[in-house]
Amino acid sequence: MNKFILKFLWLEKSIAVALDQQIGENTSPITEYFFWPRKDAWEELKIELEKKPWISQNEAIILLNQTTEVINYWQEESGTNRCDLQKATAKFPECLFIGHD
Repeated sequence: MNKFILKFLWLEKSIAVALDQQIGENTSPITEYFFWPRKDAWEELKIELEKKPWISQNEAIILLNQTTEVINYWQEESGTNRCDLQKATAKFPECLFIGHD
């Protein structure tokens, strides 16, 4: 089974998502970063996933659902003016978060 990793760039006024594929101990980028709310990151990721025939429809659905959950969580947390990457990592351990505390 393919191992995909959603990477999130957690910023003060936006969040970005990109997808990597794990290959052994390394990862390889599959997509660029898509920024929300500047654009519809979910829709852009969906379009990119549809272009990748090696990503099954089931895997794509799981990745898109996870993206929705993280974006919703970011929206809730951004209202508190706090960026707690440890809390986000604990809530979504299968994702990678990049940003500042």
